[in-house]
Amino acid sequence: MSVRRHWAALGLIAVAVASAAAEFDLQGHRGARGLAPENTMAAFQRALAIGVTTLETDLVVTRDGVLVTTHDLLLNPDLVRGPDGKWLPAKGPPVRTLSFADLQKYDVGRINPASAYAKQFPEQQPTDGQQIPALADVLALGAGNPVRFNLETKITPGSGADTPEPAAFARLVVDLVRAAGMTRRVTVQSFDWRTLVEVKKLAPEIPTACLTIETSSNDTVQRQATGGSPWHAGLRLSAHGGSVPKLVKSAGCGTWSTFWRNLTPELVAEAHAQGLLVLPWTVNEPADMARLIGWGVDGIITDYPDRLRKALAEKGMPLPAGDGTQ
Repeated sequence: MSVRRHWAALGLIAVAVASAAAEFDLQGHRGARGLAPENTMAAFQRALAIGVTTLETDLVVTRDGVLVTTHDLLLNPDLVRGPDGKWLPAKGPPVRTLSFADLQKYDVGRINPASAYAKQFPEQQPTDGQQIPALADVLALGAGNPVRFNLETKITPGSGADTPEPAAFARLVVDLVRAAGMTRRVTVQSFDWRTLVEVKKLAPEIPTACLTIETSSNDTVQRQATGGSPWHAGLRLSAHGGSVPKLVKSAGCGTWSTFWRNLTPELVAEAHAQGLLVLPWTVNEPADMARLIGWGVDGIITDYPDRLRKALAEKGMPLPAGDGTQ
């Protein structure tokens, strides 16, 4: 990078830091996954008590068309106990094959202590008896407070019958968000940008966030794919000079939400130059939070909103309502 470009990037970062100080978006990932059972009412309520600006969650659709907040298309044996109270022996059944009433027979109030997954979240406090919530009930938590919602459509290029088609999925989300009167407080995000394109067609007023990741084991950008990544709704990175922020902009997204390890100060500046917000996920260590805040990101998605509040407080930045500890 030339000296001129370097200083230009630093200048953009400085502007972004000043903006972030006033409007930083503290997002509780799956509610507060590090502290309470993920994507449950207990986790969302915990995040609200701690104090977040946004509740982040995942969306899957039941057989009878109910939007529910769960990360997995198939019931996950690390998280789910059956009606008999026993941990599921294997993945499944698909949520899409169950009615909402059937889904409520499963308990998601704790992580299976025998799983490797449990070791990742030693601070999580179980709340037995939690069920997979309907999105309508989660949105109702916004009554009487200004919290926002970041809703991720769980769909992939190969999810097939386990999800609705992108247009139908988008329609379900838009219709429910409008019925709840939440169009000004919801963002829809996805790795599979097909649903985001459809949301913008149906409801231009609802902001969208383009998710990306580039790792050796998980790569939605797929820079070497000559025909473009199947995750990007027919858009091609090569048509935008290899710039992911420019690709995100072309998809109609106002936010670029990338895996935090893929981010650099230069990319933050590049995204801001495109008029995008930058919202990395999922950042859990205080030192990483502090570094990204210093780079001028516009918010952070974290499993530990209490840690992020502390990182923001240490930089003298405003905090959303909440006591930070509950």
